[in-house]
Amino acid sequence: MVLSGYRKGLLYAGIAATLLTAVVVVLGAFTRLSDAGLGCPDWPGCYGHLTWPKSEGAIAAAEARFPEFPVEHDKTWPEMVHRYFAGLLGLVILAITVSVWRKAHALPLHEYPRWHTLSLLLLVIVQALFGMWTVTLKLWPQIVTAHLLGGFATLTLLWLLVQRTGNFQWSLPESQRRFRNRTLWLALLVTLLVIMQIALGGWTSANYAALACTDFPRCHNEWWPAMDFHSGFDIAQDIGPNYLGGLLENEARTAIHMTHRIGALIVTVTLLWLIFRLLRSALSRSKPLALFLLVVLCLQIMLGITNVLASLPLTVAVAHNATGALLLLTMVTLCHRLMTARFENGRSLP
Repeated sequence: MVLSGYRKGLLYAGIAATLLTAVVVVLGAFTRLSDAGLGCPDWPGCYGHLTWPKSEGAIAAAEARFPEFPVEHDKTWPEMVHRYFAGLLGLVILAITVSVWRKAHALPLHEYPRWHTLSLLLLVIVQALFGMWTVTLKLWPQIVTAHLLGGFATLTLLWLLVQRTGNFQWSLPESQRRFRNRTLWLALLVTLLVIMQIALGGWTSANYAALACTDFPRCHNEWWPAMDFHSGFDIAQDIGPNYLGGLLENEARTAIHMTHRIGALIVTVTLLWLIFRLLRSALSRSKPLALFLLVVLCLQIMLGITNVLASLPLTVAVAHNATGALLLLTMVTLCHRLMTARFENGRSLP
């Protein structure tokens, strides 16, 4: 299908916004993992500055205003760079939304996904609120985790916008109808499990539980160490005045860490089953995507193990977050291809 000029422009804008969102997600991971989430104790500025205090006088004034938060330049700049990129993303999504709504009044809804772009805009607004609450509530883990999930949701919706406007579809033979139906349910299940695992990863990071176990595959040299699941997953926990560094006891952090490991095992098994189905099918189009999924999965497992054994090196931890996003987008791509596939006779799949 040949895309119209405006739709092609919308496709390119969606790709650019997706890449920008990926940068924002990586910057957010870097900010969180470098303990720079409170690098600026106020919002939206930084110690009352548009960027961050640099001169000796500005630093002295900032520390007098926020005596409990001394200025640390290695933490102020990641926070503000992340905020500015996030603000730029918000403006890009606003421009896309306004453009679609202005052009779409007399055009088919599937050509110009108005509600899709409006949902994106609302999500970015909510994300801005989560960003503010992350600072004002001093890294409350519930907000930090929700902020991370909101970033992944924004990335996913933008990637789906690219898929829709680019009209990326598979054309399947009639004989593959049954394979498509069964594989779609499995792909949706795997996608749900990946999302849950990302949420667990966010909860692990927000509660500083990534190093609760420093050996692998066992934890504290035990297969099933002492764990406090109630405290580890108590969403109404008393957070205290500041959650920087975490407030949970070791057994609660161990419970979070081990749950994340168990989740990784479940995702790996189900994803390998999906990859096996795709590789052994007669559908040649699914094989490159299956092989790419296998590579991403292996990379993610290696990064996760390295995080434990190497005591969470910053570059590896950030790469682990980025690869998780790549795994999610690949699963979203597969689900979209299966859900929108057409048979050779031209009829859409039910």
